[in-house]
Amino acid sequence: MENNAITKIDIITRPSQFEELKNELNKIGITGLTVSHVLGCGLQKGKTEYYRGNPYSIDLLPKVKMEIVVSEVPVEEVVRVAKEVLGTGEIGDGKIFIYPIQNVIKVRTGEEGVDAL
Repeated sequence: MENNAITKIDIITRPSQFEELKNELNKIGITGLTVSHVLGCGLQKGKTEYYRGNPYSIDLLPKVKMEIVVSEVPVEEVVRVAKEVLGTGEIGDGKIFIYPIQNVIKVRTGEEGVDAL
């Protein structure tokens, strides 16, 4: 990876895995991230629960979405750690999305690129 490359990594997984993943990412130098509580479904297709004896379907399951932007920490290292922490072999372990970032601008100072991180 060249020094000026900026990459965004989105990780979507179960809420129960969040703390452990955050702690392990911190160990490899990830100090900033954005976290959202989201709803989604993939192969799980939701689940059936019962309310007052009547079945009802929950199509969207609670997930956590972590957004991380890296330039110094290698993308491959972030992916390795995420796969180690999240991988159980079960449906619902999550997804990792990787995007190139064209530019970053820090609003307060006007810095751009890697300096804005």
